Amino acid sequence: MANHKISPNLLNLAAPIAKEMHDYRDTWRVFRIMAELVEGYQFLSKLEREVTILGSARFPEGHEYYNIARELGGLLGKNGFTTITGGGPGIMEATNRGAFEANGNSVGLNIQLPHEQRVNPYVKQSAGFYYFFTRKVMLTSPANAFVYFPGGYGTMDEFFEVVDLIELGQMMRVPIILVGSRYWKPLLKFLQTCVCSIGATTKQEVASWTVVDTADEAYALLKETKDIKNVCDLSPNSFQCTGNIDWKIFRVMAELVEGFEFLTGLTNAVTVLGTKSIQPGHYSYDAAYECGKLMAEHGFTVVTGAKGGIAEAANKGAFEAGGGSVGIGMKIGASLEVNPYMNKSILFNFPFTRKLMITAPTKAFIFFPGGFGTLHHLFEILTLIQTKKIKRRPVILYDHKFWEPLHAFIKNTLVHDVATIDDTDDEIYQIVDSPEAMVKIIESIV
Repeated sequence: MANHKISPNLLNLAAPIAKEMHDYRDTWRVFRIMAELVEGYQFLSKLEREVTILGSARFPEGHEYYNIARELGGLLGKNGFTTITGGGPGIMEATNRGAFEANGNSVGLNIQLPHEQRVNPYVKQSAGFYYFFTRKVMLTSPANAFVYFPGGYGTMDEFFEVVDLIELGQMMRVPIILVGSRYWKPLLKFLQTCVCSIGATTKQEVASWTVVDTADEAYALLKETKDIKNVCDLSPNSFQCTGNIDWKIFRVMAELVEGFEFLTGLTNAVTVLGTKSIQPGHYSYDAAYECGKLMAEHGFTVVTGAKGGIAEAANKGAFEAGGGSVGIGMKIGASLEVNPYMNKSILFNFPFTRKLMITAPTKAFIFFPGGFGTLHHLFEILTLIQTKKIKRRPVILYDHKFWEPLHAFIKNTLVHDVATIDDTDDEIYQIVDSPEAMVKIIESIV
């Protein structure tokens, strides 16, 4: 295979630690990613009656949520369910511990990082991952149900990824259970009042999740869950296989290589994300257009999700100003919808390959109002910066009216109530009300 020059920024995102990559031509990295995907899915395919439980690593033994997770793990374990966690401390340890003590199947999917979490002692079966990206793909892969305990940016990232894939039809509908009403209700209110109001999701979608406060309540919703049969199907919607991996694995490899090649040479870029439901005439559409225009005038290339709404507006502003305008999108079913205001674009079949490319670090990230997909990308970037997987760079949220309730949730609940993030973690992002403020922030830092 010829040497392909791979974007160093992209590889920093895929790597487990934030460091400078000096050899940007290492195509063996693609094969290592592929090996982790294949081995990870083969590991998952052998499991039965899986329930994935996610939440903060910071809750110690004796904490209210630790005790609930341990009790729930025990109920699942003694009733024949497989409990899957990230394999670390906190909620993960508690859940694995409960399952282990009940002689149930206790599984951990761990990230191999120096000086960070190791597999807790209550895991019976484990799989280790070198890449942050592949490990998270496994944690958010289809299970029979997902249970989310209170957490920080990482839990939010995992939660919004799953509900986004379900809403898009990229994942089967399964029970989504949220433990801790005091924690979750402010977030749900933000989704119902702000996100639903711009048409980025529906109140029915939000209402499809169930909030509980005890292990018994959670188990009552899980006990009748039917096991999803794992079939050998490497389609974009169901990348799982109980037998031998067949030739379709090369489709994933091709998307990785094409994505790396597409990003090569993309410099001085700013990524702009937001909902496709906002149309011309809306003040956010006009602001995104002005943002794209100003970025182009200041020498930045605008990267978007390639579709309509905010992406179209930002691409249009950059394109009409004579600047670089790039789209990195998804093929949803037979839809190949892209806006016409791009110099170049690429579409992906697999959500995980597209996500790796569009969240590759650029000079800055700008988030306009959006739905589950926008929130997933936001919390992924916040997680990567918070955990120093990527270097810190501007993360800018447009429109105080839209984002202020989420900021209040982060400050009041995540920082002060449950302490799942530090007091300085809400300073990673800034909220502004004008494209001019965005440019000022970016130019002052980069």
